[in-house]
Amino acid sequence: MTSPVYVPLVTPFTAGGDIAYDALEALARQVLADGAAGLVALGTTGEPESLEPAERAAVVALLGRVCREAGARFVVGVGDGRRVPGEWGGTPPDALLATVPPFVRPGEAGVVAHFAALAARSPVPLLVYHVPYRTGQPLGARALRELAAIPGVVGVKYAVGGIDAETVDLLGDRPAGFDVLAGDDVFAPALLALGATGVVAASAHLDTADWVKLAATGDRALGHRLAARAAALFREPNPTVVKAALHAQGRIPTPDVRPPLLPASAASLAAVGLDARPGGRSGGRTGVRSGGRLGT
Repeated sequence: MTSPVYVPLVTPFTAGGDIAYDALEALARQVLADGAAGLVALGTTGEPESLEPAERAAVVALLGRVCREAGARFVVGVGDGRRVPGEWGGTPPDALLATVPPFVRPGEAGVVAHFAALAARSPVPLLVYHVPYRTGQPLGARALRELAAIPGVVGVKYAVGGIDAETVDLLGDRPAGFDVLAGDDVFAPALLALGATGVVAASAHLDTADWVKLAATGDRALGHRLAARAAALFREPNPTVVKAALHAQGRIPTPDVRPPLLPASAASLAAVGLDARPGGRSGGRTGVRSGGRLGT
């Protein structure tokens, strides 16, 4: 994993609640044309737990094809590793993104053992998704270096909700060949400055070329601006504000999310610097409807 900017794509929905595959493909092609090195399918931003198995398979097949045609990197989110797609649609991913096991809090040794077992049976390399405010399991720099030593573990999506001593320790002596991809959009510019090798940024749906420029140049003023916009995009649970913004730009047919998410407010959309599209509600919620079925 050597490229700097990955976009974890939203899953756009039609007014009837189905996946808007044409819009998904257009989004994928646009962010790659704007310089993103790769795409993440079925990340948290894509609402994978609300998708039916057939929908997840179709999303993976579509985005894999787009990445293959564009010569881009392709990553597939697989939750904690128990949900691994059986079919790639002809395009095996470059890596699987697997979370630290959530809720059970197995301890650092348990996490290392989990990823050793997962890597042993995975057909492609693994990226560890370290997001302790979702999983409840912290990992220190030493544990992350142990993960880096596992054959087949090629990096970490690092989303700890800030920058602490463990962050500085890890980035100050990053294991060779082990990518540290900033996974908290607000802190991503700072992590890049400290030595992160790239970003996985939902915010890069909107400012793809600027994120690519930041990763290449470290431009301080640009980093401040992108962090501020990221803060606005994450005022409400991801990806509600991102989808509202994409809809306001006319890039997806609806800003819909599926339960248990609720629609973004008009105030949050305005904080991003956008207004609801003509015909949308002028106040309160942005006209988002919660459609579709809950997945398994």
